Amino acid sequence: MMVTLSLAEVDDLTFRALRACNTNNDNARSVADSVVASESDGIHSHGLARLPTYCEHARRGKIDGNATPVLEQVAAAGLRVDARDGFAHPAIDLGLERLTALAKETGIAALAVTNSYNCGVCGYHVERIADQGMIALGFVNAPASIAPWGGNRAVFGTNPLSFAVPRDGMPPLVVDQSSSVVAKSEVIVHSQTGEPIPEGWALDKQGKPTTDPKVALDGGTMVPAGGYKGAGVALVVEVMAAALTGASLSINASSFADNSGGPPRTGQFFIAVSPDHFSGGSFAAQVEAVFGAIAGQEEARLPGDRRLAAREATKRDGIEIRDALHERLLGYCA
Repeated sequence: MMVTLSLAEVDDLTFRALRACNTNNDNARSVADSVVASESDGIHSHGLARLPTYCEHARRGKIDGNATPVLEQVAAAGLRVDARDGFAHPAIDLGLERLTALAKETGIAALAVTNSYNCGVCGYHVERIADQGMIALGFVNAPASIAPWGGNRAVFGTNPLSFAVPRDGMPPLVVDQSSSVVAKSEVIVHSQTGEPIPEGWALDKQGKPTTDPKVALDGGTMVPAGGYKGAGVALVVEVMAAALTGASLSINASSFADNSGGPPRTGQFFIAVSPDHFSGGSFAAQVEAVFGAIAGQEEARLPGDRRLAAREATKRDGIEIRDALHERLLGYCA
């Protein structure tokens, strides 16, 4: 059985569940905004399906739901936020308020977030930077689940890389991709529902392909996107999001998926670039020429087209979740 919820109901349910699980108002609001955005865009693996894990981690102290992030300016155009073992979302929110202002002033600015946690959909954060007229890059590391190319032990997380481009009179174009074939959260969702995963997503402990999500999560590894290339992207993200921010390397971070271990203390790194400082005024026309050359081909589509279509549909129709998940989430609210 399925339950249909409006986005307003998703927001209310998320906020109430987090507040009941040792999370203060400001932090619950920040996370709820992200969950609503994920559901709105059809990225359900980072929406309500993820909320039980957030609630459990806040209940058990794996994440500090009452943490207050601390911002410092470390260079003329450089910012660093210590999430202090709290949710990533309020720490990123705090940094983004200053990041775009700095980029408009200096042309380019960077934000490091450390001692953090799962930030949900990375594209959600870079889109907000692009909404302010900036080109945005985002790097996010996660607990180890990808082996280096030719190896058999996980070293990197699924380590997403995201990119957003502002557009005149239109939503930003957003590219958001995991270093693995699919985000690990998708495997977690399949494990929750009991559905097999497609072959090619993950390997078991022996390095053999598996379609059992529980086997994949029990010491298995994710398959890097494009093989060697995906592993290379994961390495780049690891350097930018973990080494550069002073956060935990993926090999040292506790799992986002279970209750074992202490705070993951992962990191995020964002770069904002002001097009007006570098393009001589030609940026908007140039990017639209590129986008037009793509969209003008019958079978081609721009990155994010499906996400924007889902956004319109969910505004109208709401979203569906399994009644078992709905009941579980209501239980957290009690």
